[in-house]
Amino acid sequence: MKREDFMCRTWVVWLGALICCLLWGSAFPCIKIGYHMMGIAAEDVASQILYAGYRFTLAGVLVIVIGSVGGRRLLLPTKASVGKILKLSSLQTVAQYLLFYIGLAHTSGVKASIIEALNVFVAILVASLVFGQERLTAQKIAGCIVGFAGVALVNLSGGGFDLQLTFVGEGFIFLSTVAYAFSSVFLKRYSKTENPVMLSGYQFLAGGVILILCGLLGGGSVSGFTPGAVALLFYMACISAVAYTLWGILLKYNSVSRVAVFGFMNPVFGVLLSAWLLREDTGTSWYISVLSLALVCAGILVVNYEKRKQTGGAV
Repeated sequence: MKREDFMCRTWVVWLGALICCLLWGSAFPCIKIGYHMMGIAAEDVASQILYAGYRFTLAGVLVIVIGSVGGRRLLLPTKASVGKILKLSSLQTVAQYLLFYIGLAHTSGVKASIIEALNVFVAILVASLVFGQERLTAQKIAGCIVGFAGVALVNLSGGGFDLQLTFVGEGFIFLSTVAYAFSSVFLKRYSKTENPVMLSGYQFLAGGVILILCGLLGGGSVSGFTPGAVALLFYMACISAVAYTLWGILLKYNSVSRVAVFGFMNPVFGVLLSAWLLREDTGTSWYISVLSLALVCAGILVVNYEKRKQTGGAV
């Protein structure tokens, strides 16, 4: 069986995408735990950016090392790929996380989670209307609406939402979703001719170094590198390395809409894992969580059903 046929199989897409979302969802509570271990205050944005820089730099090194060992040769970018790496890095790692961390300092976690979920809509719209990579259909739109309803439900049921909006707060969070959406579309485009593992590794490395510089210039500092704190930082680097690389491979062989719609699972996993790992009282009852998960899964099914009907359906 050809690799392309294998990566397009429904169970492979679902399993791979859900692994990515589970890993990304676990990052929410792990980041909070990491801040506590390192003594980083909630309002200390510069130190948070510096901490993120350490994480992504380490993630880049891990991807490059693993990719080199797996390919039995040093994974190096070509001259033609340097510009692509810098573009991906500026969108995926630098712009997304700078905007997100600054925005999060000026809004609530509930509103940030809901706005972040819009990245699925934006990614599909950009792929369809801006780059013409696929066709925008009513079923894709309907699936996104159903999935977004699930994300909104699990967040709104816990309270902490109002209609007060600011550009530096909610506006920056939205701009971070736009940066992420464009990075997903560019990653799919570049993966046609470039190794997605190489792109992933070097964009993390470049972005991580830039974030470290931004954090240091902003007066940030990180201390308390205990064995437990270092182990947690290593795990979060692995989250980025594994999830983003696997996500890139899935995008290489599938449409943006078929993969991006799984992004609705990120905040759902984040809420559930935060309640478990942090013992947080989210204010969300179990039946609301189940209903939210059902809506997200229904949205994913609708979008993927549309894809199978168009292509004849690899299962």
